[in-house]
Amino acid sequence: MRDDDGDALDRALRFLKSRAVGDYPVDEFGFDVELTETVLLPALRPLYDRWFRVSAHGVGNLPAEGGALLVANHSGVLPLDALMTAVAVHDEHPAHRHLRMLGAELVFRTPVLASFARRSGNTLACHPDAERLLRAGELVGVWPEGYKGVGKPFSARYRLQRFGRGGFVSAALRTGVPIVPCAIVGAEEIYPKIADIRPLARLLGLPYFPVTPFFPLLGPLGTVPLPTKWHIEFGEPLSTADHDPAAADDQMLVLDLTDRIREDIQQILYRRLSRRRGLFSG
Repeated sequence: MRDDDGDALDRALRFLKSRAVGDYPVDEFGFDVELTETVLLPALRPLYDRWFRVSAHGVGNLPAEGGALLVANHSGVLPLDALMTAVAVHDEHPAHRHLRMLGAELVFRTPVLASFARRSGNTLACHPDAERLLRAGELVGVWPEGYKGVGKPFSARYRLQRFGRGGFVSAALRTGVPIVPCAIVGAEEIYPKIADIRPLARLLGLPYFPVTPFFPLLGPLGTVPLPTKWHIEFGEPLSTADHDPAAADDQMLVLDLTDRIREDIQQILYRRLSRRRGLFSG
């Protein structure tokens, strides 16, 4: 048996023992570090390493400690881009930080999914929770395009949707943390959305019901994402330390910084796409 195998076995036995006796810590948001590192991240790594073959760039732009807000583009029909970004942050950064993601209300209304989201460190995308996490020195991730981004048609790929009214910028200003732009290339093509069955989406309480070349035509087989080659690039951070926390109430400043971050991400996307050799070769 290799040493790595022995370490993995020891971790698994410790995990099972702690679960059996209920002796494991969670924070005020329900984040279970042990479950995340022992079960959830290992379950995602085959997708990250072998299916999407993710390459991470600019990891040094992520702070080694302290609060920071990571802002990324959103796409792909299902939010696999957020999960792959969380793996990149943890596995590629020397400090192995956990990305505390801000999720949509639908995530926390969905049975089972809501529990896993909380256990893996995610929380509802709202100002109070975001600011509490940032003040606690956490690395927080937000995808401000929301459903407009993740559910956009294939024809609009890599064109950023609106970032809303800049709530994420306000949270960064109030807490004085840097904002790190993040661009994800590859996720747009995993489920090429060519149509939306809106009556069915309303019936099911979903923001959209996608039609792709393979779903629902091929049934469950159509839910397998295409194995595109991904690049996740972390850009230069934008400091907010020179602004007074009261600047968060200056709507003109908030909108200006929101547009700046959006433009930074769009430019990184264009630059990364210009170097792309192909959907599957990268």
